[in-house]
Amino acid sequence: MSSSRPASLLPVELQPGRPPTLHAQAAAGLSWEEFRRGLRALVAEHGSVLVRGSGYADAGQITDVFRGLADTLIAEREAFATRHTYTDGVYSSWKWPANQQMCMHHVMSYTLEFPGLSLLACLQAPASGGATAVADSPTVLNALPPDLVARFEREGWMLTRSYNEDIGAPWAEAFGTEDRAVVEQYCRANAIEFAWQPDGGLNTRQRRHAVVRHPVTGQRCWFNQVAFLNEWTMAPEVREYLVDIYGSDGLPFNTRFGNGDPVSEDIVNTVNGVYDVHTRRDPWQPGDLLLVDNIRTAQSRDAYEGEREVLVGMADPVRLTDCVQPG
Repeated sequence: MSSSRPASLLPVELQPGRPPTLHAQAAAGLSWEEFRRGLRALVAEHGSVLVRGSGYADAGQITDVFRGLADTLIAEREAFATRHTYTDGVYSSWKWPANQQMCMHHVMSYTLEFPGLSLLACLQAPASGGATAVADSPTVLNALPPDLVARFEREGWMLTRSYNEDIGAPWAEAFGTEDRAVVEQYCRANAIEFAWQPDGGLNTRQRRHAVVRHPVTGQRCWFNQVAFLNEWTMAPEVREYLVDIYGSDGLPFNTRFGNGDPVSEDIVNTVNGVYDVHTRRDPWQPGDLLLVDNIRTAQSRDAYEGEREVLVGMADPVRLTDCVQPG
């Protein structure tokens, strides 16, 4: 390909049920800046793009690529599961049971500042499963029952967490400090209610918008983790075990309507069912690179077998105040 070709014309392959795909050889001859600009343009147009055949083979290369594609890499905050940190802003995927589906979600949608761009790269593909799937948020929003959307728009959604040393990320890891005073200061600054428990655990509650406007396009987006972090998304035996150990109000994480009312199992099934209809996936291949507009596009992780190594970068921070709907 001639380097004079406009980067915005990078040829993307569109197939039903699969994310938009750019084959790396189609960008041969482009400068790095042209390639970067072209990829960013594809993400802006489609919400995500999979780059296949890049040949990236180690964490050092991936780190350089993430830093080159992002405006700014950011640190994860309020993590709900543990990760390995490769370097500042570059992580492993969450340590989530391989045999359990990780449902559709928007990264850090429970925080007041979250990544506008999510970067993923595959170093080792599993023997089966394990795809990072995507779904277009405005399409999902329009497919959900209007009365359900209207309630979430009125009330928002609430995330409740009970940090402990057994399930998920402990509070010291999630907040990046063992200093309770620093945690309390962070919670107050980020509209999080908190209560320390006698055993040293921490309970938190935070209310967030469930529907936002994309800060660039103005599109209304279903942007939350209502279904993913809800108790009814867990395998029945896992939920029963956790309720037996911690009680229904002490689950490691759960979601509610913004007024505190429970989100029922049928609502969770409705949301996940709509996601399923609009999900696009392609099994990982070593060297694949996936760029995701984190506001417009939700992502998930399929259950898998075998070893899987996918690096993650969170980039280009956006504040919730820049996305909330007027009025």
